[in-house]
Amino acid sequence: MLQKQGRGRSGAQGDRDRGWSRDGDSRTPRGSIAEEAPSTSRGSSGTQEAPGASSQGPRRSQTAPSVGPRTQKQLELKVAELVQFLLIKDQRKIPIKRTDILKHVVGDYKDIFSDLLKLAAERLQYVFGYKLVELEPKSNTYILVNTLDPVEEDAEVRGDQGTPTTGLLMIVLGLIFMKGNTIKETEVWDFLRRLGVYPTKKHLIFGDPKKLITEDFVRQRYLEYRRIPHTDPVDYELQWGPRTNLETSKMKVLKFVAKIHNQDPKDWPAQYCEALADEESRAKPEPSGPAPSS
Repeated sequence: MLQKQGRGRSGAQGDRDRGWSRDGDSRTPRGSIAEEAPSTSRGSSGTQEAPGASSQGPRRSQTAPSVGPRTQKQLELKVAELVQFLLIKDQRKIPIKRTDILKHVVGDYKDIFSDLLKLAAERLQYVFGYKLVELEPKSNTYILVNTLDPVEEDAEVRGDQGTPTTGLLMIVLGLIFMKGNTIKETEVWDFLRRLGVYPTKKHLIFGDPKKLITEDFVRQRYLEYRRIPHTDPVDYELQWGPRTNLETSKMKVLKFVAKIHNQDPKDWPAQYCEALADEESRAKPEPSGPAPSS
């Protein structure tokens, strides 16, 4: 869902051209949730080093570390690792110390710790429904707060339920729309693995993710799930279900995607035009039936 940041972002912007689309697919020009959880970094507030936090690896100089640029995949994996660490630690409901994060997760990435933490916070909020909060100002201890209030753009999809699983649903709906309204199941899992969500592993928040997506969401009619003919090995595809079309719209899902990327919906011209056409179609009055004969 990495490193497309907001104002003051680093030089990783060129990586934005990969993601929602298949390689070379011109329909979806920019962005991937997995690669580009938006950064709301306000800069560093105090030292990022903690006593004893650099015990792993060689001792570094007190000056700027001589670390080369990380690849998109390395950053992606590090954010996923940090998210999983925070979720596991939160099970004990004991505040999570920054020194523990630095020691057990961050390692040689201390120079970009603030950015990693902001990206992890965005993923926790939009995918898992948790807000990362510093317990007290400058305390360097954090807790996860279960926030069930929907963001404006996906309020109608979340409705009054607002459970963390709706974040996963919105991700899948966004993938389907950005891929041309149909996506292979294998592509969904290729994407979700980068969030630390696997079809064969029980998840802390989502339980059985494969059952949730291919059975629960299908039974609730948010998704359609059907086998693709003549595929070996067997593959399935996902589309929006009738309940999704009733409870939300392409424009609302596109705004959700844009909010995660910290971009404007117009940054995806093809999808924006399609969403506008959908809005115009919805705005037309429903047929009122045959006029009574005189």
